[in-house]
Amino acid sequence: MPVVHFMNVGDGDCSIIQHGSGRTTVVDICNGGSATQKALLEAFGRHIGIAKTGSGNYGMRKYATEPISYMKRIGISKVFRFILTHPDMDHMDGFKELCDEIGILNFWDSGVRKGKPDFSGGSYNEDDWDHYVKVRDGKCSGVTVVTPKAGSCLQYANRGEPDDRGDCLDIVAPDSELVSAANGAGDPNDASYVLVYRTCGGKIIFPGDAHDNTWEYVLDNHSNFVENCAVLIAPHHGRDSDRSFEFLDVLNPKLTLFGCANSEHLAYDDWNSRNLSHITNNQAGNILLNGTNAGIEVFVENLSYAKNYDGFDNSKTLYGSFYIGTVSKD
Repeated sequence: MPVVHFMNVGDGDCSIIQHGSGRTTVVDICNGGSATQKALLEAFGRHIGIAKTGSGNYGMRKYATEPISYMKRIGISKVFRFILTHPDMDHMDGFKELCDEIGILNFWDSGVRKGKPDFSGGSYNEDDWDHYVKVRDGKCSGVTVVTPKAGSCLQYANRGEPDDRGDCLDIVAPDSELVSAANGAGDPNDASYVLVYRTCGGKIIFPGDAHDNTWEYVLDNHSNFVENCAVLIAPHHGRDSDRSFEFLDVLNPKLTLFGCANSEHLAYDDWNSRNLSHITNNQAGNILLNGTNAGIEVFVENLSYAKNYDGFDNSKTLYGSFYIGTVSKD
């Protein structure tokens, strides 16, 4: 069965998909680099048990997971495709080490461009940006660069193999016009990849940092792909950034996963007013989704948070995370 790992990586994004085909997709990366202080803190927290209990129901942001070491622990030896939703550093923090330590075979480039950031005094590594440019420009041996857009039909991604569905990844944004507009405006967020992963248990949507123009395009052209989804990864980590959230009325997600933005910046009201369920990385730590014929099973890293759920089953775990219930299949 396919497993999605929505990683607790602090202020950024990283999702890992283990497909039924045996291939692995990584969508964005943050907090990467096993040599960083963050990784040492995560390893120490895991050693003393903090990373599975947090502080009450909250505080998991303090114990962010280092995704490269995590991938090694769960047996991922090669990434078949790395999808950069858009070129912001909180979506490629650790990219070079991912390439060096595990390796990627295919790199998805939407065509969105931005100028090189100023790294003086910042928390990000300039080597990650430089390696991204090298890979993006086709100058890294062994990595194939592909440039799919909305509606693209790709071998292994969404066609080929016995059922002609490949790894069941569909692209609903951006198209070429969104990319051109975003590049002209200098706003890479508004041409983020928006991906729909069709599992046997329901649809999971990965929207990067998609803004209003992207959602308008998606709803006008691909609403049938995104409506009534099982799980939504909240765009822009769930931040309320002066945007419209009317897309939620169409997506109508049964469960939304929020990243680790400060709580005062999260758009809770837009979900609560629609009676939409949501979980944050700060509450749950890593969140794992296991697609089954009955729906999508949900597992969380934080044991004390898991115990709050009626569905909690201490004997049912997945990669060290605890079962809290199933998002039922329509």
